[in-house]
Formats: sequence, structure tokens, C-alpha cells
Amino acid sequence: GADALRFNLITGNSPGNDMRFYVEKCEAMRNFCNKIWNASRFVMMNLTIDHVELPEKLELEDKWILSKLNTLIREVTDNMDAFELGVASAKIYDFIWDNYCDWFIELTKNRLNGDDPAARENAQNVLCYVLIETLKLLHPFMPFITEEIWQALPHEGEFLMLSKWPEYNEKFSFPAEEEAMQTVIEAITAIRARRNEMNVAPSKKVHYTVSTANEASFTAGIPFFTRLASASDVTIVPADAAIDADGKVEVDTHAARIFMPLAELVDFEKELARIAKEKANAEKQLAGIENKLSNQGFLAKAPEAVVNGARADAEKLRALIEKLDASAAAMKK
Repeated sequence: GADALRFNLITGNSPGNDMRFYVEKCEAMRNFCNKIWNASRFVMMNLTIDHVELPEKLELEDKWILSKLNTLIREVTDNMDAFELGVASAKIYDFIWDNYCDWFIELTKNRLNGDDPAARENAQNVLCYVLIETLKLLHPFMPFITEEIWQALPHEGEFLMLSKWPEYNEKFSFPAEEEAMQTVIEAITAIRARRNEMNVAPSKKVHYTVSTANEASFTAGIPFFTRLASASDVTIVPADAAIDADGKVEVDTHAARIFMPLAELVDFEKELARIAKEKANAEKQLAGIENKLSNQGFLAKAPEAVVNGARADAEKLRALIEKLDASAAAMKK
């Protein structure tokens, strides 16, 4: 629609320069509109409040998102004053997609689905407050969808268009909490990536041992490991504690070393069978390529790019076979 087209033309554009129009980019902006709409609908479905007021007691994840929003307000305002519209719109896009939709909404679900009515209401207030302030920042770029969503949320005034522009507020600056939450997010992201590499089902529960100097941050983040990293249990130990790493998979971040028992992650027999099958397939492909590369007629007649491509494919297959052998050997220890 019009909002997707407007945002497409603004994002990534710099003053004084012509730009190409890409239909694919317009489709990406349409997807962004859908992302905002679905996130807003989730918030509305979980609202029992008719007035938005930030709670006095803020959780770690609340301070993280409010601090992120506060920084966004300051930077976007500065960009707008300098007519850097493309830079401003890109920052709003990243905040909504990455911080609000992909993380904060997920981080609040424990409270939204919990039995504590006060915690549930606090989560609703922060969710709604951040969404409304973000809609104000986005409104100059996407006036139609933002007005439509704003009208459906608890609000003051007649139109979003006439509401006050957000202002940077020092009381919402939480650098320590922001850094603490970021370390937890980084750890969960690394765990998910490793589980994905090992073909571990997202629903598979695993016990994590976290070795870190930031014990307080990770202790506060235990509920997020449970929900977002499928933890059955989380043990936090000091960074200098001795850990028996035998039979464990290690995931490292800048703030922690995380250990997962290999036996809890995979069915050894099934995984060894899968590795053997994948290795056999790779060896078959490699044999075909090596046979081709040993053919002098192929080397003489084929274009250089084709020959080099075949050699590169052979190297990739050798590396894959070596990796599969290492994985199988590790599982047999």
C-alpha cells in the first residue's frame, strides 16, 4: 500500500542522489507493515488496561527496551533535524523488527501468561507504552497504518498526527541493565544457533550450565533461557569454577561459557546414522568430481571458470567429510 511505498522510497535514500526503484524492496516494506500490524494485534489481544502508565517497578527486560527506545528517540530526532530521513527510518525499522517484535514481545510472554495479575498488567503497560512511542516516530513515514493502530490502543487526544513528538528522557537511560540484558540475548542467540547446527528440535529441553563473571545478569535471565532456549534447568557458576567438559557441547560468548550435555541434545544412534548417510552422499559426489578432474579431456576443453568451480566444490566436500568424521568421533567418545 501507500505506507510500504513511502517507506521504500525513504529508506536508504540520501539527499541529492537518484535511486532505483526495486519491486522486491517494496515487497520487503509490505512485510514490515505486516510485522507491525501482527505485533500490534498481539498487544491488543493481551490488553486489559484502558490507560497506559509505566509501572514504578520495572523488570530487567523493561529497562532494556525503554533504554533502547530512549536512545532511538534521541537519534531519530537528531537525524530528522539534519534531514537524514533515510537514516532515521532505517533505525526505526531495526528497532521495531529486531528489538520490539523479535525480542521484547517474546520476553514479556512469561508475565502475560503468568498467574500474577500485577506483573501481567505491568507488562501490558510497558508493551503499550513502547508501541505508542514508536508509532509516533514512525508516523511521518507511515501515516496510515500508524494512525489506524494508534486509534485502537488506549490513547489521549483525537489523532496521532496531533500528538506530541517523543522526547529523550534521562530517567529512561539504563546503560547497566541494557548491557546485562544484551549479554543474555547474545547467549540465547548463540545457543539457538548451535542447536540448529546440531539439528536439535526446538522443543527439546536441555540443562544449561553457564560459567560467567556476570552471575547476576544471567540469574535474572533464567526465565528467558527456559522460554526462548528450551532450558529444562539452568545452573549459574562463577567464571573461575572448574567444569567437567567431557560429554558436553560448549557455546562461548563474550560474557559467558555455556555447557550442554550432549546426551540430552541428540539420539546418538539416529545422529550417527544421519552422519553416515550424509558422509556417503558427500563421498559419492566427491568421487564424481575427482573423476571429472582426472580426465585430461575435461581439463583441456572446459572453461577455466568451470574447472575452478569443480575444484572448489571438491574442497568443500572434503571439508564436509572431515567435519562429519569429527562429529561422529566426538559422539563415540
